[in-house]
Amino acid sequence: MDNKTALAVAKRTPASARLVLVLAATALSVTAGTEPDQLIRQVQDRYNSAKTLSVHFRENYSLLGHPRSPESGMLTLRKEGKMRWDYDRPKGKVFVSDGKNVYLYTATDNRVEKVPLRDTEDMRAPLAFLLGRLDLKKEFQNFELKPGEGGTWLDAFAKTDRVPYKEVQMLIAPDSSIRQLNVLGRDESVLSYLFTDERINPAVNDSLFHFTIPAGAEVVDSLEYRSSEK
Repeated sequence: MDNKTALAVAKRTPASARLVLVLAATALSVTAGTEPDQLIRQVQDRYNSAKTLSVHFRENYSLLGHPRSPESGMLTLRKEGKMRWDYDRPKGKVFVSDGKNVYLYTATDNRVEKVPLRDTEDMRAPLAFLLGRLDLKKEFQNFELKPGEGGTWLDAFAKTDRVPYKEVQMLIAPDSSIRQLNVLGRDESVLSYLFTDERINPAVNDSLFHFTIPAGAEVVDSLEYRSSEK
């Protein structure tokens, strides 16, 4: 893979690390006087007890003030480590984790990028660990609450500068759903998700997380590329 192709891959898949923490919600209506510790417990109780989850998402990404075109679709999660992002914009884009590997498929290029789950730096992959392993205090420090439109913002700051993000902001609604998630990167990137129609424990067929490489598709092993660049 040449440098031009690598840049295009990086643009499509902004990196982050271990965001096992990023979806959250409160089981009660949140007021300005709610303590962060109380909200964190409610967040973890809700999601750690779930077996499956589905939610519509709208994704926005910008780097140094330059926005990428918005993307949207459906996210489906299953314990543990399994997830699927089906995009309706751009149509034909799919991101799948089967618990061992992750696959990013773009229909316009008929191209598959494959990497072991444990080695991926893609922002989306760690969300698979949301169900059953959420531990906000392990990843963050200096939690802050502030009122927001339709809910309460829970802001969390990274414990270490060795991760590519410096802050995560979660807008938590009174109905226990997360409405918005912002990830602020140290490279001045901003990744934002708007979530709607969240469903806890919907019926999900395990076959949804088995990815079959389309006929004639180019397959890129991302780890092999990284090794060649060193």
